[in-house]
Amino acid sequence: MTAPLTRESAAPVVARARFDADGLLPAIIQEESSRDVLMMGWMDAEALIRTLTEGRVTFWSRSRQEYWRKGDTSGHAQFVRSAALDCDDDVLLVTVEQIGAACHTGAHSCFEVGPLSPVTATSIDGDPRV
Repeated sequence: MTAPLTRESAAPVVARARFDADGLLPAIIQEESSRDVLMMGWMDAEALIRTLTEGRVTFWSRSRQEYWRKGDTSGHAQFVRSAALDCDDDVLLVTVEQIGAACHTGAHSCFEVGPLSPVTATSIDGDPRV
């Protein structure tokens, strides 16, 4: 996004988005410069509108039942550079300029814990491909 959208121009994006039964959409946040996946958060329609129109990523907190923006208390802000819905319109990818750490632990990314142990093959009803 070169400039934030207006509420009117953001409306078709919100209408196209397929929110879940709780009215939420998962949003994957990716750093523009490194292409690192930084975090995942939830957005409802209003959080999506705010993200597209204010140029700062806004999430909906399921536990606190309130809106929050990365950086409002920590100073570690996320400035929207682009946003795209996936092929099913049920996941949002937001590319950002990240200022400071993205994770609440102080890490650059919430995905910096290292690789998972190898997944072992299991079978369902004798089919090892599943």
